[in-house]
This record gives sequence, C-alpha cells and structure tokens, in this order.
Amino acid sequence: MAGEIPGLLGMAFHAIMEEVHARLAEEGFGDVRPAHGFAFQYLSVRGGATAVELGQHLGVTKQAAVQLVDELERRGYVERRPHPADRRARVVVLASRGRACVGRVVALWTEIENRWAGLVGADRLEVVRESLSAYVTAAGSPPIRPLW
Repeated sequence: MAGEIPGLLGMAFHAIMEEVHARLAEEGFGDVRPAHGFAFQYLSVRGGATAVELGQHLGVTKQAAVQLVDELERRGYVERRPHPADRRARVVVLASRGRACVGRVVALWTEIENRWAGLVGADRLEVVRESLSAYVTAAGSPPIRPLW
C-alpha cells in the first residue's frame, strides 16, 4: 500500500532499538539512553569532537551538549582530552566503556540483521539494504541524529 513505508521503517527502527536497549541493560549498560547512541555514533566516526561540535551535530545548545558530556563522563563512557590545536578547548572521545557499548550495539545490530535475513531471505534483505542506501544517497546522506 502506498505511503506505508515511512511508518514501517519507523516501527522497525523502534522495535530494533527496544531490543538493543533491553539487551544492553542486561549486559550492564542500562544507563544508556537513545540520545547517547547518537553521540556515540558521531564520536566513533570522527574519533572525537568538542562539546560545541557535538551539540551542533545533535541539534542542541552548547550548554545542553556540555551537560550531556558531563553525564557521559560521570558514567565512564567518554573522556575529555586536551585539544591538539586549541589550548582552551577539550576534545571528547569515547572511553573504553563507550567503545565497549558501541561494540555491543554493532554486534546486536548484526544479530538482528541475521535474524531478519532468516525471516525474509538474505537476497531480499540485500535488496532492502541497497534500496535504502540508494534513497539515503539521493537525499544527500543526512546526518544520523535525533529528531527532537
């Protein structure tokens, strides 16, 4: 039925993330919220960022980004390090706990994709992957961040 795909994509994403967060909680990462995942993804890809850069990516104020970084640092997911080019700034990087959490998310996503392939067939899932990739590319590869 026309117009159904956006809703189905949203429901699939919700179902996947509910499972991932439940499994993370079982494995000792129960204090991770969905917004943290967007920060972890950004820091993983970039290797680090200032709080200002992270805030811009997440679409929040500098103050909100600093609060998020403070929270993640207290929980052991990120560390602040000296900025290589600006002595006044600090770079936020994933700490070992943050990297471990990201690793578990990737493993869980892979497990879920494998289960999905078992439901519909690997060839059909590859068509879905290629189709979604084509759409995202045509849309200009928008950033992965929360839609507040």
